[in-house]
Amino acid sequence: MHPRYAPFLFGLIVSGLMSFLVSGVATLRALGPVEGFGGFWMAAWLPAWAVAFPTILVVAPLVRRLVARLVRQPAPSRSTDPAR
Repeated sequence: MHPRYAPFLFGLIVSGLMSFLVSGVATLRALGPVEGFGGFWMAAWLPAWAVAFPTILVVAPLVRRLVARLVRQPAPSRSTDPAR
C-alpha cells in the first residue's frame, strides 16, 4: 500500500477497534449477557463504525495540532563543540 494512504488506514483501524470495544461495552450494559449478545453487538458496531471512521479522519488532524500546542517541545541542545 502506498504511504499516502497511511492516514486512511490508521483511521480505519483505530475507528474499527474503538467502535468495536465501545459498542460492546454499551451493548453489554444495556442488555446484559443475554442469548444472542454477539448479534446485538455486531448490529450496534457496524453503524457505530460507519460514524466513527469519517469522524476520525476529520478530527485526527485537529487533535494532532492541539496536542502539538499542549506538549512542550524540547529546547534545542547546545553543543560545547566550537566547530558547530
